[in-house]
Amino acid sequence: MVPCGCTGQHDPRRIVLTGGPGAGKTAVLELIRHGFCEHVVVLPESAGMLFGGGFPRNSHDVVRRAGQRAIYHVQRELEESAIAREPAIVLCDRGTIDGVAYWPGPGDFWEELGTTLDRELARYHAVIHLRTPPDSDYNHANPLRLETAREARVIDERIARAWQTHPRRFEIGAEEDFLDKAARALALIRVELPDCCRAHVDQASMMPRTNIAAPSTASTTATTRRNERSGMRTSRR
Repeated sequence: MVPCGCTGQHDPRRIVLTGGPGAGKTAVLELIRHGFCEHVVVLPESAGMLFGGGFPRNSHDVVRRAGQRAIYHVQRELEESAIAREPAIVLCDRGTIDGVAYWPGPGDFWEELGTTLDRELARYHAVIHLRTPPDSDYNHANPLRLETAREARVIDERIARAWQTHPRRFEIGAEEDFLDKAARALALIRVELPDCCRAHVDQASMMPRTNIAAPSTASTTATTRRNERSGMRTSRR
């Protein structure tokens, strides 16, 4: 994170970065961690925390439902803990609504959790959906990613349907070069920042000024895309 000189109180905004497995969320979040100021709090993925910490995970529906309920509650508490720090933005690696896409049934996801879709949508100021790439670009190297390319696309569509009624939902297509995809996501997040924090991101390239620069050659683009596929993404649902 980049130090920031502003001292005023911020009105925190919750923004969700979501997408199906292999969409590039983790790589985009890493760019933000390096280039945006300290008043942008990037949350870890609640599913990754749970499953990486040993929470049971298998194909049994009872276990899958337990996992999604746990993910929901961890996500809520992560967000509340971040809000207490009075940041400008709380950037969520998925939000509470993503659980609908992974809910196996039977029963209604919201009834199980004692809430409603509208109530959860209202908690987020904006949602940015990175679409899952085509089969040829899908990353199979991540050992925590259990989905095939086809399964990833199905989940991606479910996520799109789950968030479709949010009034400020932005979609970034899967067909784009990853660096273009990342730059669009950074631009969308940048405009949500207060003026005092916005200066840390280069408006021309929409890439962070510190540590990471926009590529200038095709070879750099190819190398960066290979790196992004090789393990920066960690979809763990």
